Amino acid sequence: MSDLLQVRHLSIEYASPRGIVKAVDDVTFSIGKGEIFGLAGESGCGKSTTAFGISRLLRHPAQISGGSVVLDGQELTTLSNDEFDKLRWSKISIVLQSAMNNLNPVLKISNQLIDAILAHDPSMGKEARQRAEQLMKLVDLPVDRLDSYPHELSGGMRQRVVIAMALALRPSLVIMDEPTTALDVVVQNGIIRKIVELQKEFGFSILFITHDLPLMLEMCGRIGIMYAGKLVEVASREQILQKPRHPYTQGLLNSFPSLSGPKQRLSGIPGHTPDLIRPPAGCRFCPRCSQAIQECQTLPPPLVEDAGGQIACHLYSEEGIAREQASAACERS
Repeated sequence: MSDLLQVRHLSIEYASPRGIVKAVDDVTFSIGKGEIFGLAGESGCGKSTTAFGISRLLRHPAQISGGSVVLDGQELTTLSNDEFDKLRWSKISIVLQSAMNNLNPVLKISNQLIDAILAHDPSMGKEARQRAEQLMKLVDLPVDRLDSYPHELSGGMRQRVVIAMALALRPSLVIMDEPTTALDVVVQNGIIRKIVELQKEFGFSILFITHDLPLMLEMCGRIGIMYAGKLVEVASREQILQKPRHPYTQGLLNSFPSLSGPKQRLSGIPGHTPDLIRPPAGCRFCPRCSQAIQECQTLPPPLVEDAGGQIACHLYSEEGIAREQASAACERS
């Protein structure tokens, strides 16, 4: 599978009165053509900031401080705003959480869909109305709802409108940032099924962002786990589900109840996320990690290839493995 998106060493900072907040720090991952790739982690870990950096939606005081974002062979970080605007909706689009806040409450749905289409493809002209009708059918909404205002639609219907808008010009990459937040589980399930159905039909790639790891495991083929601005593990859905390697990933999985099998006590993750203005000198998860070793306190672990995925953890370095083997040998003796 060839890569559609390549994110390399991306760093994003926020200026604050207390200092520079390192919200995204040296993040690297790729998304293949036609792939659904997930980013998971606690609130504040940098998932949405990463998405906003890729889609150039960052606002002051946030800024990209380093790294590269390449979409289908084109570097995005060096494009002017006008140049990037030509790619919006045709190459890259985004579905944000809380659809009610992303739709204009005083405009009918038809006006908003048609305006979005014409803003990025003026050549559509009168055909824009027909495209809007097609989009409504695409997301299983009645065409007559085009003449409704956002407040006349349910939360699930509004979210479908936002998804339709994101697919208006058939982009190759769709970023979905918590697209089912605040929806009940029945509506959420319908939205997720429709997203997967549309992705299979049109073949676009998805960067799917959520703090809901079970939902991500259901939908994504590969998953990246973020913690405190860092990417700590990237692996297939099967590996994350059956044999998570990073202690933080293990903690996330242990925080969710299983829908099948024997009952298990949920353990959660003790402690709090670190201050990103003055993060720990070593591994950022070290203060909360029950498996931390001496190196974790002083040396930031690099993200390295390991067992078919990537991991940033000293437990899987040569020194960490040797220490673990020696400890196991002492226990046996």
